[in-house]
Amino acid sequence: MKIGITGAGGQLGQDLIRMLESRHELVAWKHQDLNITDEKAVEQAFALHRPDAVIHAAAFTGVDAAEKNLDAAYMVNAFGTRHVAWAAHTIGAKMVYVSTDYVFDGRKGEPYTEGDRTAPLGIYGNSKLLGEKFTEFLCDRHFIVRTSWLYGLSGSNFVTKVLQLAKEQGSLRMVSDQYGSPTYTLDLAAQIAELIETEEYGVYHVSNRGFCSRLRFAEAILEIAGLAGVRLEAVESAELSLPAERPVHSALSDLALRRRGFGRMRHWKSALEAFIREDLKCGGLEHNEDGEEGPKDDSKRADQDAGPA
Repeated sequence: MKIGITGAGGQLGQDLIRMLESRHELVAWKHQDLNITDEKAVEQAFALHRPDAVIHAAAFTGVDAAEKNLDAAYMVNAFGTRHVAWAAHTIGAKMVYVSTDYVFDGRKGEPYTEGDRTAPLGIYGNSKLLGEKFTEFLCDRHFIVRTSWLYGLSGSNFVTKVLQLAKEQGSLRMVSDQYGSPTYTLDLAAQIAELIETEEYGVYHVSNRGFCSRLRFAEAILEIAGLAGVRLEAVESAELSLPAERPVHSALSDLALRRRGFGRMRHWKSALEAFIREDLKCGGLEHNEDGEEGPKDDSKRADQDAGPA
């Protein structure tokens, strides 16, 4: 299969290339190669290369920046996606649109399934939701893949920031009242690779299993990296006064994957350990997997855990 990838220079794009290059012919477009906000450029690129499938990973991902750069966020996440969806439809290609847990308001109190009502709190989530709508309306052969709290080898992310700050400072402040599902981009890429080879179109929640708070996520990062001596201070979201409101509990349930017989993602702790030990090549004491954390398990640790990416 010939597969086009937008956003190929990002952390997910790079892991999609790692996962797919040995099995498929790839056309990898970085931002400098293809400006998705240019409708004609997208149409011409797709007509020239004629991929059988397109994975649309390019996005405006700055949650706070989107509040100040509304036009840019909508141009990339909504209208850029419109251009990709229409061009994919025109050449008869499948399309995977990578969306976000931020299409939800986080008030459900437990992991969201694919059928739950969307209600984004800010510009970023709303622009991504509009991208979902354009994908649904314009490209019949589509997969909408919602994911959350991404980290990977390429680019800056929560894991690499925590490790960097831990080496520079003796203590770190971490949010304790937001919950989500940390997701390793290599695992996400593997699941997308499985989906795209099927005709099982629709909306999917694809994240590593279980959920935690941002504080608990940071604790696990430091434990695995052998930096457990770094002190963590719990803070509430309101203390940070960030421009964009975040959903309090945006963990995702993989109901659609399970119903359609796809393999499940591994637990977020196992994925995190693999990333730190194998990709980053660092680690301290052995990390013991204590099984999947369901809502009850995570609720018991609410005093330790905190929020979304």
